[in-house]
Amino acid sequence: MLTLIAALVLTATHMLAGRLSKLHQLPRSRWLSAAGGVAVAYVFVHLLPELADGQRVMEDSGFHPLRYLEHHAYLLALGGLVCFYGLERLIKQHRDERPDGAPSHAGVFWLHIGAFAGYNALIGNILANRDPGQMLELVWYTVAMALHFMVNDVALQHDHQDLFARRGRWILAGSTLIGWAVGSVIELSELGVSALTAFIAGAIILNVLKEELPTERNSRFGAFLLGSLGYSFLLLLMQPSQ
Repeated sequence: MLTLIAALVLTATHMLAGRLSKLHQLPRSRWLSAAGGVAVAYVFVHLLPELADGQRVMEDSGFHPLRYLEHHAYLLALGGLVCFYGLERLIKQHRDERPDGAPSHAGVFWLHIGAFAGYNALIGNILANRDPGQMLELVWYTVAMALHFMVNDVALQHDHQDLFARRGRWILAGSTLIGWAVGSVIELSELGVSALTAFIAGAIILNVLKEELPTERNSRFGAFLLGSLGYSFLLLLMQPSQ
Protein backbone atom coordinates (compact mmCIF):
# COMPACT_ATOMS: atom_id res chain seq x y z
CA MET A 1 0.00 0.00 0.00
CA LEU A 2 2.82 2.43 0.81
CA THR A 3 4.51 1.88 -2.55
CA LEU A 4 1.13 2.37 -4.28
CA ILE A 5 0.71 5.73 -2.54
CA ALA A 6 4.21 6.67 -3.67
CA ALA A 7 3.36 5.64 -7.25
CA LEU A 8 0.22 7.81 -7.13
CA VAL A 9 2.32 10.75 -5.93
CA LEU A 10 4.65 10.31 -8.92
CA THR A 11 1.64 10.07 -11.22
CA ALA A 12 0.11 13.26 -9.77
CA THR A 13 3.39 15.08 -10.45
CA HIS A 14 2.69 14.92 -14.19
CA MET A 15 -0.68 16.57 -13.64
CA LEU A 16 0.76 19.28 -11.38
CA ALA A 17 3.71 20.22 -13.61
CA GLY A 18 1.38 21.28 -16.43
CA ARG A 19 -0.46 23.71 -14.15
CA LEU A 20 2.63 25.52 -12.90
CA SER A 21 3.11 28.00 -15.73
CA LYS A 22 6.05 29.75 -14.05
CA LEU A 23 8.12 26.60 -14.43
CA HIS A 24 7.99 26.98 -18.23
CA GLN A 25 9.42 30.49 -18.37
CA LEU A 26 12.94 31.66 -19.18
CA PRO A 27 15.25 32.36 -17.47
CA ARG A 28 14.94 28.95 -15.88
CA SER A 29 12.93 28.75 -12.68
CA ARG A 30 14.99 28.45 -9.51
CA TRP A 31 12.64 25.66 -8.44
CA LEU A 32 13.56 23.59 -11.50
CA SER A 33 17.27 24.03 -10.90
CA ALA A 34 16.80 23.12 -7.23
CA ALA A 35 14.74 20.06 -8.26
CA GLY A 36 17.55 18.98 -10.59
CA GLY A 37 20.02 19.38 -7.75
CA VAL A 38 17.89 17.15 -5.52
CA ALA A 39 17.72 14.40 -8.16
CA VAL A 40 21.48 14.47 -8.76
CA ALA A 41 22.15 14.44 -5.01
CA TYR A 42 19.94 11.39 -4.63
CA VAL A 43 21.84 9.59 -7.39
CA PHE A 44 25.29 10.32 -5.99
CA VAL A 45 24.55 9.98 -2.28
CA HIS A 46 22.03 7.14 -2.34
CA LEU A 47 21.81 5.35 -5.69
CA LEU A 48 25.53 5.07 -6.37
CA PRO A 49 26.18 3.36 -3.02
CA GLU A 50 23.32 1.02 -3.94
CA LEU A 51 25.13 0.55 -7.25
CA ALA A 52 28.19 -0.63 -5.36
CA ASP A 53 26.01 -3.13 -3.50
CA GLY A 54 24.47 -4.12 -6.82
CA GLN A 55 27.92 -4.77 -8.22
CA ARG A 56 28.55 -7.25 -5.43
CA VAL A 57 25.18 -8.90 -6.10
CA MET A 58 26.11 -9.34 -9.76
CA GLU A 59 29.52 -10.73 -8.92
CA ASP A 60 28.01 -13.25 -6.49
CA SER A 61 25.08 -14.26 -8.68
CA GLY A 62 26.98 -16.62 -10.95
CA PHE A 63 25.30 -14.91 -13.93
CA HIS A 64 28.16 -13.53 -16.01
CA PRO A 65 27.24 -13.14 -19.68
CA LEU A 66 30.13 -10.68 -19.93
CA ARG A 67 32.58 -12.52 -17.72
CA TYR A 68 35.57 -10.61 -19.06
CA LEU A 69 34.06 -7.28 -17.93
CA GLU A 70 34.55 -6.53 -14.27
CA HIS A 71 32.08 -3.74 -13.57
CA HIS A 72 28.68 -4.89 -14.77
CA ALA A 73 26.61 -2.46 -12.69
CA TYR A 74 28.66 0.54 -13.72
CA LEU A 75 28.46 -0.49 -17.36
CA LEU A 76 24.67 -0.56 -17.05
CA ALA A 77 24.77 2.95 -15.58
CA LEU A 78 26.91 4.03 -18.51
CA GLY A 79 24.42 2.35 -20.84
CA GLY A 80 21.54 4.36 -19.35
CA LEU A 81 23.48 7.59 -19.80
CA VAL A 82 24.49 6.78 -23.39
CA CYS A 83 20.97 5.71 -24.44
CA PHE A 84 19.41 8.96 -23.31
CA TYR A 85 22.31 11.01 -24.65
CA GLY A 86 21.71 9.48 -28.07
CA LEU A 87 17.99 10.21 -27.78
CA GLU A 88 18.69 13.81 -26.79
CA ARG A 89 21.00 14.32 -29.78
CA LEU A 90 18.31 13.03 -32.11
CA ILE A 91 15.66 15.30 -30.60
CA LYS A 92 18.02 18.28 -30.68
CA GLN A 93 18.69 17.73 -34.37
CA HIS A 94 14.95 17.70 -35.08
CA ARG A 95 14.49 20.79 -32.87
CA ASP A 96 17.17 22.72 -34.76
CA GLU A 97 15.74 21.80 -38.16
CA ARG A 98 12.09 22.68 -37.55
CA PRO A 99 10.89 26.29 -37.96
CA ASP A 100 10.22 28.32 -34.83
CA GLY A 101 6.77 27.58 -33.46
CA ALA A 102 6.24 24.57 -35.72
CA PRO A 103 4.83 21.46 -34.02
CA SER A 104 6.96 18.36 -33.54
CA HIS A 105 6.85 15.63 -36.17
CA ALA A 106 4.55 12.88 -34.91
CA GLY A 107 7.22 10.19 -35.27
CA VAL A 108 9.72 12.20 -33.23
CA PHE A 109 7.11 12.88 -30.56
CA TRP A 110 6.17 9.21 -30.20
CA LEU A 111 9.82 8.14 -30.08
CA HIS A 112 10.58 10.69 -27.37
CA ILE A 113 7.49 9.93 -25.31
CA GLY A 114 7.92 6.19 -25.78
CA ALA A 115 11.46 6.36 -24.40
CA PHE A 116 10.36 8.36 -21.36
CA ALA A 117 7.33 6.13 -20.84
CA GLY A 118 9.71 3.17 -20.58
CA TYR A 119 11.93 5.24 -18.28
CA ASN A 120 8.98 6.06 -16.02
CA ALA A 121 7.86 2.43 -16.04
CA LEU A 122 11.30 1.31 -14.85
CA ILE A 123 11.23 3.89 -12.05
CA GLY A 124 7.76 2.66 -11.06
CA ASN A 125 8.98 -0.93 -11.19
CA ILE A 126 11.91 -0.14 -8.90
CA LEU A 127 9.48 1.61 -6.57
CA ALA A 128 7.30 -1.51 -6.33
CA ASN A 129 10.36 -3.59 -5.48
CA ARG A 130 11.58 -1.30 -2.70
CA ASP A 131 11.19 -2.50 0.86
CA PRO A 132 8.04 -0.78 2.24
CA GLY A 133 9.38 -1.45 5.73
CA GLN A 134 12.14 1.08 5.09
CA MET A 135 9.71 3.97 4.94
CA LEU A 136 12.27 6.75 5.11
CA GLU A 137 14.14 5.41 2.09
CA LEU A 138 10.83 5.17 0.25
CA VAL A 139 10.13 8.83 1.03
CA TRP A 140 13.58 9.94 -0.18
CA TYR A 141 13.14 8.00 -3.41
CA THR A 142 9.62 9.34 -4.03
CA VAL A 143 10.54 12.98 -3.39
CA ALA A 144 13.62 12.83 -5.62
CA MET A 145 11.79 11.09 -8.47
CA ALA A 146 8.76 13.42 -8.23
CA LEU A 147 11.00 16.47 -8.59
CA HIS A 148 12.89 14.75 -11.40
CA PHE A 149 9.62 14.01 -13.23
CA MET A 150 8.72 17.69 -12.94
CA VAL A 151 12.00 18.70 -14.60
CA ASN A 152 11.45 16.14 -17.37
CA ASP A 153 7.88 17.34 -17.97
CA VAL A 154 8.97 20.95 -18.44
CA ALA A 155 11.62 19.84 -20.95
CA LEU A 156 9.17 17.66 -22.88
CA GLN A 157 6.56 20.44 -22.86
CA HIS A 158 9.16 22.76 -24.37
CA ASP A 159 9.99 20.25 -27.10
CA HIS A 160 6.49 19.12 -28.05
CA GLN A 161 4.16 21.83 -26.72
CA ASP A 162 0.49 21.00 -27.32
CA LEU A 163 1.17 17.38 -28.25
CA PHE A 164 2.72 16.78 -24.87
CA ALA A 165 -0.01 18.65 -23.01
CA ARG A 166 -2.78 16.66 -24.72
CA ARG A 167 -1.23 13.20 -24.87
CA GLY A 168 2.30 12.89 -23.57
CA ARG A 169 1.58 13.87 -19.99
CA TRP A 170 -1.12 11.23 -19.65
CA ILE A 171 1.08 8.55 -21.20
CA LEU A 172 3.88 9.27 -18.74
CA ALA A 173 1.47 9.29 -15.80
CA GLY A 174 0.01 5.95 -16.87
CA SER A 175 3.39 4.36 -17.54
CA THR A 176 4.51 5.01 -13.96
CA LEU A 177 1.49 3.15 -12.61
CA ILE A 178 1.92 0.36 -15.16
CA GLY A 179 5.54 -0.08 -14.10
CA TRP A 180 4.49 -0.18 -10.45
CA ALA A 181 1.72 -2.72 -11.21
CA VAL A 182 4.08 -5.02 -13.11
CA GLY A 183 6.62 -4.78 -10.29
CA SER A 184 3.93 -5.61 -7.73
CA VAL A 185 2.81 -8.72 -9.62
CA ILE A 186 6.21 -9.92 -10.83
CA GLU A 187 8.76 -9.57 -8.06
CA LEU A 188 12.25 -9.00 -9.39
CA SER A 189 15.27 -10.79 -8.03
CA GLU A 190 17.89 -8.78 -6.21
CA LEU A 191 19.99 -9.03 -9.36
CA GLY A 192 17.15 -7.59 -11.48
CA VAL A 193 16.58 -4.67 -9.12
CA SER A 194 20.31 -3.93 -9.10
CA ALA A 195 20.44 -3.94 -12.90
CA LEU A 196 17.45 -1.60 -13.26
CA THR A 197 18.77 0.73 -10.56
CA ALA A 198 22.12 0.95 -12.32
CA PHE A 199 20.56 1.78 -15.70
CA ILE A 200 18.24 4.39 -14.19
CA ALA A 201 21.06 6.04 -12.21
CA GLY A 202 22.99 6.76 -15.41
CA ALA A 203 19.88 8.00 -17.19
CA ILE A 204 18.95 10.36 -14.34
CA ILE A 205 22.40 11.96 -14.37
CA LEU A 206 22.14 12.65 -18.11
CA ASN A 207 18.53 13.87 -18.02
CA VAL A 208 19.23 16.34 -15.22
CA LEU A 209 22.49 17.72 -16.57
CA LYS A 210 21.19 18.14 -20.13
CA GLU A 211 18.63 20.58 -18.74
CA GLU A 212 21.05 22.48 -16.52
CA LEU A 213 24.04 22.89 -18.83
CA PRO A 214 22.75 24.57 -22.04
CA THR A 215 23.42 28.32 -21.91
CA GLU A 216 20.03 29.23 -23.39
CA ARG A 217 18.33 27.80 -20.29
CA ASN A 218 19.94 30.48 -18.08
CA SER A 219 19.97 27.91 -15.30
CA ARG A 220 20.31 28.93 -11.67
CA PHE A 221 23.52 27.48 -10.31
CA GLY A 222 22.84 28.76 -6.80
CA ALA A 223 19.48 26.99 -6.65
CA PHE A 224 20.99 23.81 -8.14
CA LEU A 225 23.79 23.91 -5.56
CA LEU A 226 21.36 24.55 -2.71
CA GLY A 227 19.11 21.68 -3.83
CA SER A 228 21.98 19.23 -4.19
CA LEU A 229 23.74 20.17 -0.94
CA GLY A 230 20.53 20.40 1.06
CA TYR A 231 19.24 17.02 -0.05
CA SER A 232 22.67 15.43 0.38
CA PHE A 233 22.76 16.74 3.95
CA LEU A 234 19.32 15.26 4.68
CA LEU A 235 20.28 11.89 3.21
CA LEU A 236 23.54 11.74 5.14
CA LEU A 237 21.90 12.97 8.34
CA MET A 238 19.35 10.18 8.28
CA GLN A 239 21.69 7.34 7.28
CA PRO A 240 22.74 6.33 10.84
CA SER A 241 19.11 5.77 11.84
CA GLN A 242 18.33 3.45 8.88
